[in-house]
Amino acid sequence: MANCAIVGINWGDEGKGRMVDYLSQRFDVVVRYQGGGNAGHTVINDMGKFALHLLPSGVFHKGVMNILGNGVALDCENLLSEIETLRAAGVPVSPENLLVSDRASLLLPWHRELDALEEARLKDKQYGSTKQGIAPFYSDKYQKKTIQAGELLYPEHLKAHLQDLLEWKNLILREVYGAQGYTMEQLLAWLDRFGGAIRPFIADTGAWLRQAQADGKSILFEGQLGALRDLDFGIYPYTTSSNTIAAYAPVGSGLPGAKLDEVVGVVKAYSSCVGEGPFTCEWFGPEAEELREAGDEYGAKTGRPRRVGPIDLVASRYGVRMQGATNIALTKLDVLSYMERIPVCAAYEVDGQITHEFPFPVLLDQAKPVTEYLPGWHCDISGVRTWEELPQAARDYVTYVEQAIGCRIGYVSVGAERDSLILR
Repeated sequence: MANCAIVGINWGDEGKGRMVDYLSQRFDVVVRYQGGGNAGHTVINDMGKFALHLLPSGVFHKGVMNILGNGVALDCENLLSEIETLRAAGVPVSPENLLVSDRASLLLPWHRELDALEEARLKDKQYGSTKQGIAPFYSDKYQKKTIQAGELLYPEHLKAHLQDLLEWKNLILREVYGAQGYTMEQLLAWLDRFGGAIRPFIADTGAWLRQAQADGKSILFEGQLGALRDLDFGIYPYTTSSNTIAAYAPVGSGLPGAKLDEVVGVVKAYSSCVGEGPFTCEWFGPEAEELREAGDEYGAKTGRPRRVGPIDLVASRYGVRMQGATNIALTKLDVLSYMERIPVCAAYEVDGQITHEFPFPVLLDQAKPVTEYLPGWHCDISGVRTWEELPQAARDYVTYVEQAIGCRIGYVSVGAERDSLILR
């Protein structure tokens, strides 16, 4: 039996969906253990191109059970939309290959509204939220003011609980933000339509996973975003509102006793970032636009242009440590093929001092990148499928990154398709 987590090393958007899609065919179970519909994993296969926001990326593989764990922000409306999109493309989604934890809390319409209202209040001090309701949701969860998915199976209890929450939430919407608030009829109609559609998928997934573990089944834990967006260890407060690190996978999946045999950390061959907050290696102007176009760097959820720059070795080394990575997948190496020289952010300068350590978040605004250059290969490598076929300069770049971040690079991708992965 082997348990493996696939996680982001940086700010998210590293290409985890492509890696989960590749590796999930080797596993019996794929579990999403945190986050919600605020980010996306892009998967390209023979059925098309898909941006998944809640569904585990193993859903494309026959015989794989996909689970949304208790740590997920369960947006029934968005989940149903994803299911319908995949079904329309010929991808089967049913309780035979998807289960939802009865302990996952529901993200309700007021969470999205509160997210937008708070961002509007913050004005020029916004956190860069995708306005999918994630921060208000997790705030409510830790205040013990959410509805768990299992409550959808007990309608009378659900109504009484919802009435209590409605009274409290309307006070905030009306008295703090001057919003209209909600009626019981509106919420029951929403739950009947979207919660009702998800009800058949709800199960005691903790018990299911314990049995799977006892039966020797292999489990793949799929993380969202990256280490620098982790609530505790990221670039606070410009983080998400959940723990993105692999250490949370057993808890958020519903299998707290699980041991991780391997942690595959995903790193892009350059840097990209969606949202606000410090991004030390960021490029601007024509240089940034050229890299953005070469890498098609636009958010899977929002479509907004991603911030880009060279690979940040300081941030990546920190992310490797926080994730406890045992293996690295370096993605989109082919995007750098147009460059004569390949830049890397090798260190930071903070208060006139050179450092190779990732600083405390309040110091990041002062940090300046220290850039080094490696020879480019300046040829198309998108069709390469073996390590030996790569130009020497490309292999040297991979080896340099591997040594700098302190973790073996076992996978190199030169595209998004399933067959474009090079094994070392």
